[in-house]
Amino acid sequence: MKLTSTAFSPGSPIPVTYTGDGEDRSPPLAWDDVPPATSEFVLICDDPDAPTPSPWVHWVLYRIPASARELPAGAADAGKLPGVEGKNSWRTGQTLGYRGPAPPPGHGVHHYHFRLYALGAFLTLPPRMDKEAVLAACRGHILAEAELVGTYERL
Repeated sequence: MKLTSTAFSPGSPIPVTYTGDGEDRSPPLAWDDVPPATSEFVLICDDPDAPTPSPWVHWVLYRIPASARELPAGAADAGKLPGVEGKNSWRTGQTLGYRGPAPPPGHGVHHYHFRLYALGAFLTLPPRMDKEAVLAACRGHILAEAELVGTYERL
């Protein structure tokens, strides 16, 4: 399986519009080479470079239909999501949905890992689940995995 974006190349900077310094829109994502037995997808974006004990979670999206092959730019903000959003790492204000890169100024380049999982079973999770609960439910059902890493730095 392959995960791509028309907004940035693997290992390249994520454009400001998709960050906390810009419009904070979710970037466009597309995938192909999907296993035929896929029942649904899960998408998780996190930042392992965050100065926190575990990676900072920017987006959790699950129960994406097996027929889906893309998420357009801004899908998280426009109500166009073909799935259920889970909790991100923000504790105040918005705790669901996409929140773009916003590393501490001067902390260096951060790497944002967008991971897509093709599952061979349907998840029966309720809404508002966090990354750990979603990944635990995925165990034993992952048919394929794809990753796209983008970078961002605040000077």
